[in-house]
Amino acid sequence: MSVSKQAANDRLWTRDYIFLCVANFMMCLAFYLLVPTLPFYLSEVFGANKAMIGTVLSCYTIAVLVVRPFSGYIADTFQRKPVYLIAYYLFVAIFCGYLVAGTLTMLIIIRIVHGLAFGMITTTSNTLVVDVLPSSRRGEGLGYYGVVNNLSMSIGPMLGLFLVEAGNFKLLFISTLIAGGIGMVFATLAKVPQKIPNTCNNVLSVDRFFLVKGLRGCLTLMLMAIPYGMTTSFIAMYAKELGMTTHTGLFFTVMATGLIVSRIGSGKRVDRGFVTRVITQGMIIALIGILAEAVLGAAAGIDLRLGYMVYYLAAFLVGFGYGTMFPAYNTLFINLAPNCRRATASATYLTGWDVGMGLGMWFGGRVAEMWGLRTVYYLDVVLAVVAFVWFVTSAAPHFNRNKLR
Repeated sequence: MSVSKQAANDRLWTRDYIFLCVANFMMCLAFYLLVPTLPFYLSEVFGANKAMIGTVLSCYTIAVLVVRPFSGYIADTFQRKPVYLIAYYLFVAIFCGYLVAGTLTMLIIIRIVHGLAFGMITTTSNTLVVDVLPSSRRGEGLGYYGVVNNLSMSIGPMLGLFLVEAGNFKLLFISTLIAGGIGMVFATLAKVPQKIPNTCNNVLSVDRFFLVKGLRGCLTLMLMAIPYGMTTSFIAMYAKELGMTTHTGLFFTVMATGLIVSRIGSGKRVDRGFVTRVITQGMIIALIGILAEAVLGAAAGIDLRLGYMVYYLAAFLVGFGYGTMFPAYNTLFINLAPNCRRATASATYLTGWDVGMGLGMWFGGRVAEMWGLRTVYYLDVVLAVVAFVWFVTSAAPHFNRNKLR
């Protein structure tokens, strides 16, 4: 193959890759517009108490978890682009339901259907990106694709709160429709390769819905996701409890900066074959950030200025550590699966993360209620250490023995 032809085949920023990134950004933006604002909507419009708000919000997460294994199976069985578009169109159309929902029961149904659509989109879109990327630059491409998610996570909540304060909830839901509609256009225009004929055993088995060879990696990722879920849910509340009452929301901006900066370089190292090494490095950096969260109380007790320094340092290190891990973990699952199980591999990767995040939010609240928020972050350290030891001694050697590429 000539040098020019090889360079063309290895080109990362293709039209279709860019379109899929834009489509994902707009989808995630529409999603994150509602993350901080929906509790206010439930409280002010429906008079829901905190328990009911938690129930409505959890319906979405449960629906996502339920559909994950089936979404991988469907995307591996049928052509992925039509599955992706049907889920995307449904996801956008459901935003109309928020405008007309008259009861909490109706809103719960809307949230369940929305979660099912979101679970299907995220699995298929992740797989489609892998399909359009050159294999030699897959880790780098997944890293930049992750940056898109982080940007939407940085912009969406802030914009959603601004829209509610500037107008009303109707304006918020119209904005989600606009964002989703723009993304839908780019999703439709993106061209992806036809899925290769299925050469895997078509007998129904667990491996059709969950990548069995990815179990060890999935458990490690889940253990690392629990501290992340606890951090994002309770860190601002913990800072306020320590007397840090100004600019605590910047924690998430600093964390998103760490996520974005880390992904730029980590993907390239993954493409050079250092999958487990990159994950290990990311886990160490994240563990240092989690340790900083654990000593935040002591630092703030000495001096609030020191507390703020530790607070923002923890934010950057946690973001940088997890951002380093994400593209490498994604590649780990993809490399354990044959091409005809690529979507199942993506679904397994996302399931590990979703379960850990959900457990972190739920378990963190229970621990905080019984023993206080400081204990939550001590527990985070223990979980991160266990995850690191398990990965180094079990998951990484298992990957190196069983990887297909």
